[in-house]
Amino acid sequence: MASGPEIARGHALAVGAASGRVLAIEPVSLWGGVAAESGAIIDVHHPALGTSIAQAVLVMTHGRGSSSASAILAETLRLGTGPAAILLRSPDTVSYTHLRAHETVLDLVCRLLLEK
Repeated sequence: MASGPEIARGHALAVGAASGRVLAIEPVSLWGGVAAESGAIIDVHHPALGTSIAQAVLVMTHGRGSSSASAILAETLRLGTGPAAILLRSPDTVSYTHLRAHETVLDLVCRLLLEK
């Protein structure tokens, strides 16, 4: 039985389980927008500047940036500074495909696609 009301429904792009604090933010480019060493948002134009994505359930409407962002995401996961999960309203299949290329047994981020 659920512990609370259902707030979203979606399709898993990577099967897994994750938990963490919810961090709902404007889309951020991981390449140049997040410091891999700390997980902090470093984009000076982003409203959540200084906020850490580490171990958070990162909720955004869509991804931002290019496929090179997946390298930063993979590095944050390796360092333990990455998000526990990423929930997106719109699919980001380019980053997802590259992330799967960087995936290891110990470092898997759970990405979901929220239905509109």
